Amino acid sequence: MGAQSVTTKFCQGISDISDSYMGFIIDQWGVLHDGEKPYEGVVDCLKELRNRHKYIIILSNSGKRAETNKERLEEIGISHKLYDEIVTSGELTWQGIKNQDDKYFENLGNKCYLISRGGDRSIVEGLDVEVVDDIKDATFLLVSGADSPGMTIDHYEKVLKEGARRSLKAICANPDSLGVMGGGNIMGPGTLARRYQDYGGVVYYIGKPHQPIFNHCIQMLQEKEIYPGQTIVIGDTMAHDMLGGELANMDTCLVRSGLHKPVFKNVTTPAELNKALNILIAQHNGVRPKYMVHKLSWGKALPDRKHKKRAATK
Repeated sequence: MGAQSVTTKFCQGISDISDSYMGFIIDQWGVLHDGEKPYEGVVDCLKELRNRHKYIIILSNSGKRAETNKERLEEIGISHKLYDEIVTSGELTWQGIKNQDDKYFENLGNKCYLISRGGDRSIVEGLDVEVVDDIKDATFLLVSGADSPGMTIDHYEKVLKEGARRSLKAICANPDSLGVMGGGNIMGPGTLARRYQDYGGVVYYIGKPHQPIFNHCIQMLQEKEIYPGQTIVIGDTMAHDMLGGELANMDTCLVRSGLHKPVFKNVTTPAELNKALNILIAQHNGVRPKYMVHKLSWGKALPDRKHKKRAATK
């Protein structure tokens, strides 16, 4: 694979690698924020990339549409001015259900049984789709979220079994098995989709690491004359970000303070860090990030622009 290397370079921050790439595909949850607030250093890092005219795509397995995610980022302090595009699996799912013109969405019908977080229906708003309350009335199943940690997989068993028994095609608009919320991990909708497969159901996953969503990003970048070899994928999951980037022939950078944070707990030396990473790589079929950072921060001391401005006026 194009993204593989013999060793992973441990970086102090994104400043160590910024000069090597024009395109930056950056994960959202666990990298930019924890669902409640941006991580320390994130906003400054994005500003530094923008100052260097990098093209930034935020790529998320969120089951919600792009505009909804954009509004959410604004609310928690990440301005739309800090990136160029936001691409979500929810957005691609919405477009797919609307058009029903490729293999993932053909012949879905228009009666949907929706599993989402908090009863959210934004993923089908504006579509010619009826959300039904009984799985027996549905022509397809749509999984965009999970009410975790309040509900466990056991709460969904009956519906999943019945849908599989009826051979309903399932669309998973968020393949994440786990998500980051505050300081801990919660069950993701991908867990429900995989249980549906266990019961014999057919699931189409829209999102990382699957290639349609990366191909969509590649098309956006190529319109700016930026190509996979000039692009890096930055994320906190081996199974979605690192694998997806590798399959798309892009270099990758793992943020170790996100989903895999427990793996690196109590690690204090470079040798221990390398050992922990190699265990993680072995658990994910040899997928190796080219770089690893502790968090999405610039790394180098940023200039005190206000101080410089004051000095210049004296």
